[in-house]
Amino acid sequence: NAAAILAARYVPDRFMPDKAIDLIDEAAARVRLYKIPFAAEQEKLVHFGESYRDDDETDFSNRLSSSILSDEEQDDTSLDDIELDFEGDSVNPKVTEEDIAEVVAMWTGIPVRQLATEEKERLLQMESALHERIIGQDEAIEAISKAVRRARAGLKDPKRPIGTFIFLGPTGVGKTELAKALAEFMFGSEDALIKLDMSEFMERHNVARLVGSPPGYVGFEEGGQLTEAVRRRPYSVILFDEIEKAHPEAFNTLLQIMEDGRLSDAKGKKVDFRNTILILTSNVGADLIKRETSLGFAVSKDEEVSEESNYKKMRAKVMSDMERTFRPEFRNRLDGTIIFRALTRKEIGEIVHLLLAHVEERLKEHEIVLTITDEAKDFLAEQGYDPDFGARPLRRVIQSLIEDALSEGILAGDFKFGDTVQADVEDGKIVLKAISPEDKEVIVPEVA
Repeated sequence: NAAAILAARYVPDRFMPDKAIDLIDEAAARVRLYKIPFAAEQEKLVHFGESYRDDDETDFSNRLSSSILSDEEQDDTSLDDIELDFEGDSVNPKVTEEDIAEVVAMWTGIPVRQLATEEKERLLQMESALHERIIGQDEAIEAISKAVRRARAGLKDPKRPIGTFIFLGPTGVGKTELAKALAEFMFGSEDALIKLDMSEFMERHNVARLVGSPPGYVGFEEGGQLTEAVRRRPYSVILFDEIEKAHPEAFNTLLQIMEDGRLSDAKGKKVDFRNTILILTSNVGADLIKRETSLGFAVSKDEEVSEESNYKKMRAKVMSDMERTFRPEFRNRLDGTIIFRALTRKEIGEIVHLLLAHVEERLKEHEIVLTITDEAKDFLAEQGYDPDFGARPLRRVIQSLIEDALSEGILAGDFKFGDTVQADVEDGKIVLKAISPEDKEVIVPEVA
């Protein structure tokens, strides 16, 4: 029964009863491979006992102990200490629902095992886990987390994707990074993220690439760019970047996925999207958000108090802009419209800390400890923020001011095994000081 249910739910591209039988066959093979060898050893012990049935208890104990225990173990072990379950499942192993689920998970990459206690706790703490990579954006993280919990608890509509969200906001505030963090949290790797740049589908004839070229056209055998990616990874996060640039025909394809959770490719094969999370990003209203939201480097306390009311007003204007851009049937199929806030001074500082933590982690291979003063972090935050690009330039600034100086110092021998390297600001420049175990101080000037 479990094989039939799981095969019908998670293996949609094959037919019954073939796929259910194959599930049972492979599960039985796995059980035999992993459990039968131990059963054979137990059976050998049974035959051993029968061959010495006429021995008295002492002789049998000595013979049995010497055959299955080492000399050292025999000194501290008696026959009474050896517990053997000859009539247990290991002698006559059975294929359970869990064995079937393991095979389905291996076939599809879908975590179909029942919610374990540790997974329940992990899902309840999903917001905290995502905040380890995403700074701010509480509304976005909360909406995504609720959708995932509904799906894993079995309460979502089984005919639709796990969730469909549109992210609005200026560039460099964490829209794409949140999609990557979600893929890693759900499926253990950022490889589970399928990213499509919708600016590549601005023309009508390019839209056919999503599902594959029609029969007789070049590329028919290759399959669709979207459908093939989802067929290989049916449990994934799909990111449609800059959705407003796509041709209207692309929206018709999206509507089918959002409503039915399925899509037929050019070969007529149905691809299942019910185990995916759809994330669409758009720059609609981005200029309005940048105009009406301060970065926060000079925000007073009175302004901070009114920040929430300003955000609500700005959200209403952006939603109005969105209504003019997207059709009603598209908007009504969205599970959530999430407007990303512009970054504040505090959040920029936290992003600097997060990026520097990655540098510190890589330095552990050289047994070098990196410390950054508060002044240096503030300097990097000032240099790395751009109103037009958000936090994106921060990575380049850290690379040029910190990583380049570190790499040159390591190659020149200025930074050695066991050193502690401190980054500070002197005369308006980032300066790295290497403190060796002998308290020798080496100053490496800023990289131009």
